[in-house]
Amino acid sequence: MQVAEHMTDLIDQYFQDNLFLSQEEANQLHTRYYRDYGLAIEGLVRFHKVDPLEYNSRVDDALPLEDIIRPDPKLRQLLLDMDTTKVKLWLFTNAYITHGKRVVKLLGVDDLFEGITYCDYAAEPLLCKPHADMFRKAQREANVTSPNDCYFVDDSAINLTAGEAFGWTCIHLLEPQLPQPETKVCQHQIQDLEGLRYAFPQFFKKTSNGV
Repeated sequence: MQVAEHMTDLIDQYFQDNLFLSQEEANQLHTRYYRDYGLAIEGLVRFHKVDPLEYNSRVDDALPLEDIIRPDPKLRQLLLDMDTTKVKLWLFTNAYITHGKRVVKLLGVDDLFEGITYCDYAAEPLLCKPHADMFRKAQREANVTSPNDCYFVDDSAINLTAGEAFGWTCIHLLEPQLPQPETKVCQHQIQDLEGLRYAFPQFFKKTSNGV
């Protein structure tokens, strides 16, 4: 079972336990909140006044990531090959800080990012992608002045649409096993992060053979 499947099961269980819903009702409401707000927890906070940090402890922090995620040498090499004199590597997640840091540490790439912008579950109001203020926050925290200098990789259509509206260059990560959209969400699409080498060669170091 992949991380997303585990996450869906834990979120649905949380909806069932706290809102006294059937499994089908929980899944439907979870899906609607994700579609409408970009994050299930935002709907829970907005309409049901749940404690986001308690939710995080029972969902994100409860995921058995150590059994699922392994160090990814290919991803590490991709990041090492990027020219950090031209690009700043920055994490941008709707997860809470504990989950975001846990994932990149398990992947073995936590030392390669300069920082992280995350959804602060302790803050009021709760702010997450796709809100424009979340993109504004990420740009500010990464110390980037112009949105034209931001390149954003995500697998969520709603987040990418918002990113493009904010002026960022967006790249849709479309894994081959997932349903493909009928129309392109944004200008750039890749099926694997390795596709960044070909889409944006200017951000990678030149090798001895000129590639």
